[in-house]
Amino acid sequence: MSIIPKVMSTQHPDNASPAPFADSAGVLRGDGEIEEAVEVFALGCDEQMWDSEGKEADNQVVRKLLTGHPDFFHENVKLGIDAALTLRVPNPRVERDMRKSMVEALQSVPSSMEMAQGFYGDGHVAPIQEVILPLTTSAEELSMVEAYYRKVIVGQEDQTVLDGQSVKDWVGEFYPKSIRVIPLIEDMENLFYCDRIVEEYLQDRDLPYQRVFLARSDPALNYGMVAAELILKVGLLRLHDLEVKLGLPLYPIIGAGSAPFRGHLGPTNAERSLEEYPSAQTFTVQSAFKYDYDRDTVRDGIAKILAHERTEPVFINQDRAKEIIDKSTEEYQTRVQELTNVITTVSAHVPRRRERKMHVGLFGYGRSLGGVGGVTLPRAIGFAASLYSIGVPPELLGLACLTESDFAFIREVYPNIDEDLRAALRFTNERHVRELLGDSYMRVVSQFTDEIDRVHEGLTSAIWASVASNDETTRRFQFVEEAAQLRHFLG
Repeated sequence: MSIIPKVMSTQHPDNASPAPFADSAGVLRGDGEIEEAVEVFALGCDEQMWDSEGKEADNQVVRKLLTGHPDFFHENVKLGIDAALTLRVPNPRVERDMRKSMVEALQSVPSSMEMAQGFYGDGHVAPIQEVILPLTTSAEELSMVEAYYRKVIVGQEDQTVLDGQSVKDWVGEFYPKSIRVIPLIEDMENLFYCDRIVEEYLQDRDLPYQRVFLARSDPALNYGMVAAELILKVGLLRLHDLEVKLGLPLYPIIGAGSAPFRGHLGPTNAERSLEEYPSAQTFTVQSAFKYDYDRDTVRDGIAKILAHERTEPVFINQDRAKEIIDKSTEEYQTRVQELTNVITTVSAHVPRRRERKMHVGLFGYGRSLGGVGGVTLPRAIGFAASLYSIGVPPELLGLACLTESDFAFIREVYPNIDEDLRAALRFTNERHVRELLGDSYMRVVSQFTDEIDRVHEGLTSAIWASVASNDETTRRFQFVEEAAQLRHFLG
């Protein structure tokens, strides 16, 4: 790959307003996602994640891009050189009902290469060079994907088919001969010690660099916003230390959404993420970033990320961070358990912006997570959207147990916490917070904001009234959408 991408467009459905390529119901699907990829490359993104985890993915994406937009991909963007298409595949260890989707996605890599060489000429690099493995918990999982591609997908070329003829004789050689695997690390323990997974994977491998994807959204869902930020800071520091130890470039990818709860990365405040994660190479641009602002604002936000040059990470005292993470996580999960019924009720009325299958996250497994075992929740976007829709910003949860000393430490390593909370808590419905969380959380609201969006508050009151009365005849869906558009993100 000629570049290490800086701006990864993703298909996370966090947009309040429908995408321009969506159908009449506001859902982006099929060929609409092909058009989206062209648009984001035109806006300056240098990578598009193509997601086959949790959704039906079009494995003919390269063919459709090149044949549908030949002038653009000849004159503006050369796939694999100017911009990357990176597959996100299911993790067979976890997503067992989608295991074969990983096989299908990997099988598309050689055919995409053949298509690109027919389009650009022999010698063109592979348009797909890397795959992302979600829910990574071990180096072995990464090695399995890499070995499967090399030994089975490519290795089949030497198999004899009939009368001494090999697969290679019949359909030609398979390129590329290998593929790089990017771990997407999402749980607390493995984020905290992500360097161990990466170091073990890199043993006996001669690679020019390694990209490492650190989740920001699912950790917030599972542990709360403050814990997610601190966990991420520890992971980034440990990756930097490993990079120095190995003398090999390690390029972190930060998976952030527009909501403060999910990372607070939008086109109008891109500097915030560059300040919080200075050692990161790549940042995700999700759907709210792309579709809840005008095109010029989006382009400007992308340009700011492209101009970023990575530096050393924020130093963090890991023992002190762990104390706060454990304390705030326990409080957060207790509050989530209390709110489960209302979250699941409201989530049924959150607009669906993409075709997606049910995601099995940490809560969904019914694992015993500090008192939240057996609780099944929506995905992070639906979870956050549900709480915002009743005026209980999810950023609040877990904060009431923190002391001034805790906040003093947090501000040292998370300098934008006050601004993040101010941005989120203006969407508070004070009555609902008091009823559902109590006075201790109202004190947190008062501490961090004195500006409440009263239009948004009115919409959340209407949504809450319809939920409380179980009145399905109200315009609950419309109110949820209108409130999201005021925020410039769904969840």
